[in-house]
Amino acid sequence: MIDHSILHPTMTDEDLRRECEVARKYRVASVCVKPYAVKQAVELLRNSEVQVGCVIGFPAGNSAIAVKVFEAENACKEGAVEIDMVINIGKALQGDWDYIREEIRSVTDACHGLGAVVKVIFETDYISRESDIIRLCEICTEVGADYVKTSSGFGFVKQSNGDYNYLGATIPVLELMKRTVGPQVKVKAAGGVRNLDQLLQVQEVGCTRCGATATGAILEEAMLRFGKY
Repeated sequence: MIDHSILHPTMTDEDLRRECEVARKYRVASVCVKPYAVKQAVELLRNSEVQVGCVIGFPAGNSAIAVKVFEAENACKEGAVEIDMVINIGKALQGDWDYIREEIRSVTDACHGLGAVVKVIFETDYISRESDIIRLCEICTEVGADYVKTSSGFGFVKQSNGDYNYLGATIPVLELMKRTVGPQVKVKAAGGVRNLDQLLQVQEVGCTRCGATATGAILEEAMLRFGKY
């Protein structure tokens, strides 16, 4: 169920090697890496069952459609089999649904043509209106995206105390997404899932994937609670 995220801006090649070993050790579904790291992650995870995924337009979603398509195609050609794309947040907030449809369709068609799964990141700390989330779910269903996803983990919002933070995946938003997408579209929780209880909660509401950085802690807790997996 876990996509092990290796996305912090400061991560080095040594960090990538270490985190790919974490993914291999716990036999997670995939790693989610930055575009330049795809080829290296594929090599590091050779002879394992862990898939390699890549983020596109990450984290702010501001790249032009053609750039997102190129970035996705390049990642697929280098070995990524899962693509997590960030939508153009400003276009969604202004209700430019024709643009959003074209963007998601273009990336989805390109990735499906190369045999890759597409997960569409809404960034629900910014896209917070229910009506907008519903419209995005409808568009993802219409164009054939494989997953809808809450967050990048970097959608920081200024809080009342002046700090910047994010909520990420919340149960009400996940329930709304699950209700609204078509039967062929899955839901991925990302952002803020840091322990086993939170992982089980998002699974309970219908998520089949979850982005996580605390993978080792979550699965060690699972083994203590449930026995060897």
